[in-house]
Amino acid sequence: MIILAAGILLLVNVFFVPRVNIGWYLQFGLSFALIAYGVFFHKIQKKLHIAALALFLVPAIFTSFLAIYGNLNTARHDEDVVIVLGAAIRGEYPSNFLARRLNTAADYWEQNPDSYIMVTGGLGEGQQFTEAHVMARFLHEQRGIPRERILQEGRSISTEENLLFAREILREHFGHDDYTVVVVTSNFHLYRAVHLARQAGFTTTRLGAPVQWFTLPMYYLREMFSVMNAWVGSPLTRHEIRL
Repeated sequence: MIILAAGILLLVNVFFVPRVNIGWYLQFGLSFALIAYGVFFHKIQKKLHIAALALFLVPAIFTSFLAIYGNLNTARHDEDVVIVLGAAIRGEYPSNFLARRLNTAADYWEQNPDSYIMVTGGLGEGQQFTEAHVMARFLHEQRGIPRERILQEGRSISTEENLLFAREILREHFGHDDYTVVVVTSNFHLYRAVHLARQAGFTTTRLGAPVQWFTLPMYYLREMFSVMNAWVGSPLTRHEIRL
């Protein structure tokens, strides 16, 4: 009954998520698998139960690790730069998802006003403004961050490029690589972001932004596959879906 109830809850939860993406389909498929498993539980052989348990434990352990990592922030609040990773925008405004990252960065800056905020993200399909432009505008107009404290990277289309291009700009801005960085992104995305930041040459601390609770199953499922993709260095990381 617990498995059946879990499947039904995941299925219901799917319809509260505003955007359909890979994670949505993964959650949709998982919910039906759990419902079917719950319905036919007593007709399934013991060997199949063991196999099903093993299949469940792998993503459960993986996503638990991502959740723990993403909520253990290491920011010291004396870093020189806050790098905010880009996400989807809605015309001239950040999505709710992105606004949470920006508010987390702005809260940090209020405790460390000597730092710079680097906003990242290029021009999305059908958009008139880059993600970086929308992010900078939000920080200045909604949170009162001085324009001179905001740096923009407006060419990237992926997390990997966010960080690689940001490093180029920061090297030119400071004239050296002897500066400290904290990466801000959604908490479930933090492990992969730090992994890619290190590949880009950063030694960084981390600060996770919260997301709406009902989106967690979908995004953790999607992120699990994205992390594995990053581990093997697949070029698919260059064409990720903007959240």
